[in-house]
Amino acid sequence: MPEVIWSVENPAGRFILQGLFFAGWLTVLLSTFMINHFELFGLRQVYHHGRGTKYTDLGFRTPALYKFVRHPIMLGFIIAFWSTPLMTLGHLLFAAVTTAYIFVAVQLEERDLTSFYGEAYEKYKSRAGIFIPLSRKR
Repeated sequence: MPEVIWSVENPAGRFILQGLFFAGWLTVLLSTFMINHFELFGLRQVYHHGRGTKYTDLGFRTPALYKFVRHPIMLGFIIAFWSTPLMTLGHLLFAAVTTAYIFVAVQLEERDLTSFYGEAYEKYKSRAGIFIPLSRKR
């Protein structure tokens, strides 16, 4: 679906959108390491299983970006998907569907995290926004 929805021709505008695109992907990558990249992708669990050692949960913590935003990985994806100087109909459909999926998935994840971590996660929810930092006093 190559129909063009928008095309930013201004060099400064293109530069800003491309910068946001790369900042979004950098946010995704760095956020995975902030919460333990190897745990996130199951590599730590496989390592413990392979070595025959007991796996222990790392516990609930909020490093770096997680102090302000509960889902910086998903925020990074949203920024990367929407920051483009050339938005085609296909890209728009992709960005819209994945953003909708993220919003639904985050609600389910929030429910699971609240169930697993209980009061600690409830307190965290009161001081960190889902995608946008809260302006409340910490």
